[in-house]
Amino acid sequence: MNPDVQRLFHIAAKKERLVIGLMSGTSLDGLDIALCRISGHGLQTHVELLQFTTVAYDAVFRNNIKSIFSKKEIDFEQLCVLHPWIALQHARMINDCLQQWKISNAAIDLIASHGQTVFHAPKNLHPSDNFGNATLQIGDGDHLAVNTGIITISDFRQKHIAAGGEGAPLAVYGDYLMFSKKNEDRVLLNIGGIANFTYLPGSMDNAAIFSTDTGPGNTMMDAVMQQHFNNKPFDAGAAVAKQGTINQQLLAALKDHDFFQLPFPKTTGPELFNTDYLLQALHQSSTTNISWPDTMATLNRFTAETIADAIIKTTPHPTHIFTSGGGMHNPLLIQHLHDLLPGYSFNTTSSLHINPDAKEAVLFAVLANECICGEGNVIQHGIKGMPNVAMGKISFPH
Repeated sequence: MNPDVQRLFHIAAKKERLVIGLMSGTSLDGLDIALCRISGHGLQTHVELLQFTTVAYDAVFRNNIKSIFSKKEIDFEQLCVLHPWIALQHARMINDCLQQWKISNAAIDLIASHGQTVFHAPKNLHPSDNFGNATLQIGDGDHLAVNTGIITISDFRQKHIAAGGEGAPLAVYGDYLMFSKKNEDRVLLNIGGIANFTYLPGSMDNAAIFSTDTGPGNTMMDAVMQQHFNNKPFDAGAAVAKQGTINQQLLAALKDHDFFQLPFPKTTGPELFNTDYLLQALHQSSTTNISWPDTMATLNRFTAETIADAIIKTTPHPTHIFTSGGGMHNPLLIQHLHDLLPGYSFNTTSSLHINPDAKEAVLFAVLANECICGEGNVIQHGIKGMPNVAMGKISFPH
């Protein structure tokens, strides 16, 4: 028997596993690295976050990704060479972290790598009837495995699409396994570049679980900051948005898109919600002369209203909301959500014993654990957008 296959069998049989979860989001700010101790599988999954850090990307890394990110026309050679290059950079970051944490690579059972999304194309975002849902994440799992010496699970979204989903949001699977609680309805709200949430019913009836993207999270606000405020990566503390005034004409134009009329669940990405989308709304509303602080204030409210609208339409209320992702650090955005969702309680996932900044990386560690140790029946059949499959491709180091 192949010794790597033997090792995989041994890992699956262990009482607990050390799994490194990786997440690199559309904000391109850095690689989230979460070292988790995981026992059990399915609803008996128990996760302990042992270490967490975000390794910031430098300008060279960000510019390389931006050269192909969410663009319909790119240098295909650049895409080709970046696929292994990203994995090599991530492998170096993992090796450095393990050295800093004084943990040997041999002690780690699995790496769970989300990769770097470069294009997301659900059917609702492309016009061709000849093609279905599609998404592309780069950062090759084989390169990660070979250069760390650790079995790597990667490319999670493809199985989701193959089984009938849109490749997103995947948070529902980890949310269900980690955060379900009997007799307490919960919403797990993640505000990254795109905002999404999972509804977990207190009845524990997994047929009632619901998960969807809602629209933009931080992506449009971040793009404006980077283009018009000396390349600042984001609006820290909502300082710029707080200086502005919400423009109701622009807000109405931003919300006037077919995406918001599509039935739930649905997915989207910066392929739609980007600076071109903003420019179109500015022209549509005859507001091209408003200030950038006013634009930022309006984009902030746009994110909040589309999140709140989706939660109100699809979940019972009042409900307990637990936030994660970069948007939870935006005080103006969170205040808008409080105002728009009266009667809902708000906490971060830290109250559920998971660092909210680490949550997505932890999610992929859980999905890798389920891929190796689960029974392939995370959520029952018949729930739209949530195929009942284990996800991830396995890469061996030898």
